[in-house]
Amino acid sequence: MERDEILTLDDAALSKLVKLEFSRGTGNGGQKRNKTSTAVRVVLAEYDLAAADCSERSQHRNRAAALKKLRMALALKERKAPLPPPRVRCAVESPDYPLFAARLLDAVEAANGDYRSAAAMWGVSPSAMLKTLERDPALWSWLKQHHPRFFARRAPSPADAAADDGAKTAEGDNP
Repeated sequence: MERDEILTLDDAALSKLVKLEFSRGTGNGGQKRNKTSTAVRVVLAEYDLAAADCSERSQHRNRAAALKKLRMALALKERKAPLPPPRVRCAVESPDYPLFAARLLDAVEAANGDYRSAAAMWGVSPSAMLKTLERDPALWSWLKQHHPRFFARRAPSPADAAADDGAKTAEGDNP
């Protein structure tokens, strides 16, 4: 099954496609958490991807969260020829966001990391494209990892400054 098809599946259909593993969660939650299998791990063997979640006391909520993480991991990993976006803007919380993110990264990859060219492909301004990339740390990290030359020629963004402050604090803590 192709990436875009998987990204558009609802939770029930995607659950049939993946291997689901349940275990006992760790951390706070008391007796219920220690006696029930609420932690969920989902494995999509076709793409060699896995995601897990145990943040809630409910197995159903953890399954939904793990499937959401799996969709995003697939969107970050697999690149295809660029297609038009499903829509020009999409909220990070939207169920359509993994497909939106995948197609956005396809356009950036086709433009060899040049967000201006990717913006032209999508019919948006370069600043709108840059803001879209910066608002999601996962997309920004993907861009840093796959196109580091992009960061060598531009001024640091607020996201970079926050990351640098965290690194300096960590370095300062260890004499």
